[in-house]
Amino acid sequence: MTLIRPTAETAGASGPARRPAAGRAVALLVLVAVAALIPLLGPRPALDGTGEAAAPGVGGIALLRAALFAALCVPVGELFVARLARRVPGAPLEHAPRSWAPSAAAVGFVAALGLASVVATGNLLPHHLSDMDVGGLYQSRDGKLALLEVNAFLAAGLCALSRRPAAQVWPLAAVVLAEALRAHPAPEHGPLVGSGLTLVHVTCAALWTGGLLHVLRMLRTWRAASEAAEAAEPTGTAETAASADAAGAALLGLYARVAAVLFAALTATGAWSALRRMPPGTVLDQLTATSYGRTLLAKLVLVAAVAVLALLARLRLRRAADRLSACVPARAEVVALGLVVAVSGLLTALPLPIRWS
Repeated sequence: MTLIRPTAETAGASGPARRPAAGRAVALLVLVAVAALIPLLGPRPALDGTGEAAAPGVGGIALLRAALFAALCVPVGELFVARLARRVPGAPLEHAPRSWAPSAAAVGFVAALGLASVVATGNLLPHHLSDMDVGGLYQSRDGKLALLEVNAFLAAGLCALSRRPAAQVWPLAAVVLAEALRAHPAPEHGPLVGSGLTLVHVTCAALWTGGLLHVLRMLRTWRAASEAAEAAEPTGTAETAASADAAGAALLGLYARVAAVLFAALTATGAWSALRRMPPGTVLDQLTATSYGRTLLAKLVLVAAVAVLALLARLRLRRAADRLSACVPARAEVVALGLVVAVSGLLTALPLPIRWS
C-alpha cells in the first residue's frame, strides 16, 4: 500500500510517469495564484452593474481578511489533527511534520495589524502614518476588536514557539470571537444571534480547512519516514511501511467522520446567516443583483465543488483497494477550500445587501 497510487503511465523512471505529476504541479500553482488574485480582482466584477459603491481600498481589505482567515486555519488544523492522531492505534507520532503555526501567526499578526490601521484611519487605507489615529482604536468597538486580534496572533505565535504549543488554542479562540463580534455590530437586528452563528461557522471552517491540510502533511511525513527506514534497514521494513499506511488510512477516516459533522454545521449556519442578511423573498434577486449576493453565489459553487471532492475521497477511502488513494481528491479539496477562504475574505469587505430596520 502506497501513499500515492501508481498511475498507468509508470513505464519508465523519467518518461510518461513524470508528466501527470508535472501537470498536477502546474494546476496547483495556477489555482493558488487564482486564490491569491480573487480578493484583488473580485470587487470590480462583483460590483459591476449593481449600483453599489464599495469603500476605497476594498481589494486590499479583502486580501488582508483572506490572509487572516488562512492564518487562523493553519494552527487550528494542526491542533485538531494532533488530537485526532493520538486516537489512532500504532500511529508514528514521533514523526510529525514541521509546524507552520509560527509562520501562520506572523502572517496573521501582519494582516491584523493592517486591518487595525484601516480602522484607525476611519475604515480607509492609510497612505501616511499621520493618517492613523492609533489612540482612537481604544475608543471604538471596532478598534478594540482589531487590537484584540493583533495581540491574539502575537500571543499565538509565542505559544507556538514555546514548550506548550497547545496553549495557542486560547488566543486563537479570541481571534474567532473577535471576528464573530466584528461581523455583527450592535445596530444590527439580533447581533448576538448573528455572532453566535459566525462563531460556529468560522470555527468549523478553520477545523475543516486546516485539519485536512495537516492530515495530508502528516500522511506524507509518515510515508517519508517509513521509506527512509526502509532505505536504511531493508529487513523488516515492509511491516513498518504497511503499519504507517494503515495508520494514515485510519487517520484520514477519522478525520472524514468529523468533517461530515463540520460540513453539516457549516451548511446550517451559513444558510441561516445568509437568510438573516437576505430575506427569503429576495434571495434569488440578490444573488445576481448585489455584490454580496454574487460573491456568496461564487462561494456556494466552490463549496459544492468541495463537497463533491470530499464525497469522492470518502468513497475511495471506503471502497478502493488502496485506501490512501483518497489523498488525490483530498489534495484537490484543500486547493478548493483555499479558494473558499479567498472568497470569504472578499465577502467580508463588500457592502451588505440589505439595510437593517
